[in-house]
Amino acid sequence: MVSDLKQGRTDLYLIGITGNIACGKSAVLEMLRRCGTHNVDADTAVHRIMVPGGSAYAPIVAHFGKAILQEDSPNPAPIDRRKLGAIVFANPQALRELEQITHPLVRIEILRQIAEATSHIIVIDAIKLLESGLADGCDTLWAVTCAPEIQLERLMRRNNFSEEEARLRINAQPPQSEKIARAAIVIDNSGTLEETERQVAEAWRKIPLTFRGG
Repeated sequence: MVSDLKQGRTDLYLIGITGNIACGKSAVLEMLRRCGTHNVDADTAVHRIMVPGGSAYAPIVAHFGKAILQEDSPNPAPIDRRKLGAIVFANPQALRELEQITHPLVRIEILRQIAEATSHIIVIDAIKLLESGLADGCDTLWAVTCAPEIQLERLMRRNNFSEEEARLRINAQPPQSEKIARAAIVIDNSGTLEETERQVAEAWRKIPLTFRGG
């Protein structure tokens, strides 16, 4: 369970948005940003805490070893996310161990960003929104989905992954059906950008007027 993400504030409306890798959350988040939301990206928070000097850097290196560090880099060498990914996405237990380190630290970073936000509508973007417990502090949950074959193709193209690398990452995540079952709003991002925009506009109108101001 997550403590009150609003930190006692009653003037905030929190949207938790989730979706598996390469399902197109970024497009939906940009549409919401144009509506005036403040977006908090859990993955960006993970990157921030994993850099040398970040709160997760030392615990991760201590747990997984110096083999995950970038070669030929000045000390302290950055974590090579591709090397770390090759370990955790092929081993569910290793992934759980990594998340036990990062989830509490990401939560601290998210609380900081929420406290500093000026918008009344905050969007928390996290693939592991449900698993981390962050969903429990949100007013509503949105899930962004797409057809599996589109997801695979997008991931291979976007990250320059082989099919094997892409499938490892997709298969390491809970199925989309689990997110859909928990979500109040489901955005199907398999089609055109215009089709996605229509779905987002319809979902936006369901946010209480008190927060969206019209």
